Amino acid sequence: MEFRHITLEKKEGYAKITLNRPDVLNALSSELMLEMQLAIRDIESDEAVRAVVITGAGRAFCAGGDLAEQKKLGGDPHKIEGWLEIIKESFAVLYRCTKPTVAMVNGLALAGGIELIQLCDLAVAAEDARIGDQHINYGLMGGFCSVPMLPRIVGVKKGKELLLTGGWITGKEAERIGLVNKAVPADMLEEATNELVGRLTNKSPLLLKVTKDLVNKTLEMELDSAVETGFLATVHLLETGEDVKEGWAAFSEKRKPVWKGR
Repeated sequence: MEFRHITLEKKEGYAKITLNRPDVLNALSSELMLEMQLAIRDIESDEAVRAVVITGAGRAFCAGGDLAEQKKLGGDPHKIEGWLEIIKESFAVLYRCTKPTVAMVNGLALAGGIELIQLCDLAVAAEDARIGDQHINYGLMGGFCSVPMLPRIVGVKKGKELLLTGGWITGKEAERIGLVNKAVPADMLEEATNELVGRLTNKSPLLLKVTKDLVNKTLEMELDSAVETGFLATVHLLETGEDVKEGWAAFSEKRKPVWKGR
C-alpha cells in the first residue's frame, strides 16, 4: 500500500506510522487523515502486528490541523464541517484501534498534535519537545478530544490551565503531569520507544485487546459497575481464552508462552 502523506513500516511485531509532511510540520490535512485511517485498518487486519507507533517526520510530531487547507475552503461552513468530520472520524479510528498505540513525540506537538498524544494509549516524548493546545490563542477550541480528555489525563486544574492559556510545556513537564509516560533526551527517543513497544509485543494479542477495551469502557462507569464489568470479562476469558490456558501452561512448564491471539 502506497501513501503520499504518511509512511507505514511493519517491523518485528509492530507497525510504525510516520506523519510525513515535514515542510508544514506534519499538519493534518484531509488526505493525510484519510491515509492514516487506511493504515490503521490495514494494521487491524494484520495478525503479526501487536502494537502501533505514531510519530512525525522532521522537527515536529504534529503542529495541528492544516489551516492552509481550511483557508482554501473559503469560509464556507458546510465545507469546513466536512473537513472537520474527516479529522473527527480519523481520530475515532485511531482511538478505537484494538492494538496498543504509542505516540513517539519528537519536536512540536500542538493543537491536533496534543490531541493525537491523548488518543494514543501510551506516549514517549523527547525532553525538549514543545507540547500545547493553542486553539484558544486564535479564538478556537480543541473540539475533538482535548476539552473532555485532557483534564481527565492530567487533572482538572492543569488541564484547564493548558486549555485556557494556550501555553506550551516541555516533554519533561508532560511526563511530570502524566500526559506522556516517559521523557528522554531527543537522541534516545527511538530507543526508549522501541523498549516500551518490546514490552507490549511479547504479550498475548488477545489480552492486549481486551485489557485496552476494558480500560476505555470502564473509565466512564461508576466504580461498582466498572468492577462488575471487569469481573465478568475475566470469567469469560477464563472460560474461552486459549491464550489464558497457554499462559498457565507456560508458567507451569517454565517456558515462554506461544500466543495465538485467541
